[in-house]
Amino acid sequence: MPDVQRADRVMYRADEESADDSLSRQRVLNALRSPIDTPALSVLAQGKRSAAVMISDGTRLCPSHLLLPLLLDELNRGGIPDTSIDIVIALGMHRKHTREEMKRLVGDDVFSRIRVHNHSADAEDCIHLGTTTAGTPVEINRTVAKADLRVVTGNIEPHALVGVAGGVKALIPGVASQRCIEHNHSLSLRHQAVPGQPDNPIHRDLEEALQFISADFLLNVVVDHNRQVLEAVAGHAVAAHRTGVGLASARFLVPVSQTYDVTIVSPGGYPKDTQLYQSIKALRNASSMTKAGGTIIMAAECPEIFGNGMFQYWTETMDRERAVAKLKQSFQLGAHKLLHLDDILSKHRVYLHSSIPSAVIELLGILPAEQLQKCVNEVVHSRAQHVAIMPFGSMTFPQLPSVQ
Repeated sequence: MPDVQRADRVMYRADEESADDSLSRQRVLNALRSPIDTPALSVLAQGKRSAAVMISDGTRLCPSHLLLPLLLDELNRGGIPDTSIDIVIALGMHRKHTREEMKRLVGDDVFSRIRVHNHSADAEDCIHLGTTTAGTPVEINRTVAKADLRVVTGNIEPHALVGVAGGVKALIPGVASQRCIEHNHSLSLRHQAVPGQPDNPIHRDLEEALQFISADFLLNVVVDHNRQVLEAVAGHAVAAHRTGVGLASARFLVPVSQTYDVTIVSPGGYPKDTQLYQSIKALRNASSMTKAGGTIIMAAECPEIFGNGMFQYWTETMDRERAVAKLKQSFQLGAHKLLHLDDILSKHRVYLHSSIPSAVIELLGILPAEQLQKCVNEVVHSRAQHVAIMPFGSMTFPQLPSVQ
């Protein structure tokens, strides 16, 4: 990010000294040895014939390559051999991974030992198990649903739509059908979650799915932007997750004392800025501490551009005002990102420095910033302006005083 006079740096709380892989591994081992509200995974595995392990996809920071060997050791120790274990990449509605991406995600050794699957959200690849009180059809990946033992993994961080990531999100939306995901996400038209707080109707809907299918063991981590493990929790899918929520909130919910005229933000590099679909999260966080009428400048590479076909289709085929009106009447998964973007653009002027073609950026209602430093110089024209820099915008959730 460029140098700016009189700028405040706003970012999540990492360790003073970056953790290394050996320390990350030890933190995970400690969590596995002290599971919360459930026996050890090796004990749960006893007498079970098969296991399914759900892992995050490549857009997340969770270091699955570090977690999986330790989990496999536990499952093997409990009597479940490698041939009876399946790893399912919890894609939700994200794109499937290539063979090489799978290998990088799980590690070469694990890839050679265990079957690794891309989740499919097609109805024919999922099993209907029930319906929540909010009307969400619980439809789960067949491989996962048929396993004797289910292990959920992921990283915990605040989440604008459901309050907090991690936990049961490995099941829904991770390995759920499109219909299931879309209905749960559509609840956001009626309910607003507070980042960092899981007690909201949308997250409760996710956890209600556990009445129809068990998540037998959880391993969640809190990580920094380098995928180093800062905290780890294991055990009961809800109880252990709640413990992790407190640890994550202490790092990612960042008090700020004021709003800013200009916020310069980056999602935090790969994989947070792989696509617009993910990068908009950083814009939302920047928006929360930018004055109405203020300016946001975002630097995000976005080599995959939109990252979602439905998001791209709605952007390229209709103007934003019409799209937003339609989406408020009928939720459309993927295109719903236009609702988030419209909320930001209704309050702020937004510039984007990216590899995305300028014409595409302009279709979104965003201003291209081909030369980042020039854009900053033109926007920050007065020393009296209050400027903030968010180097890890997707992981930094500003918390303003309740009374301004």
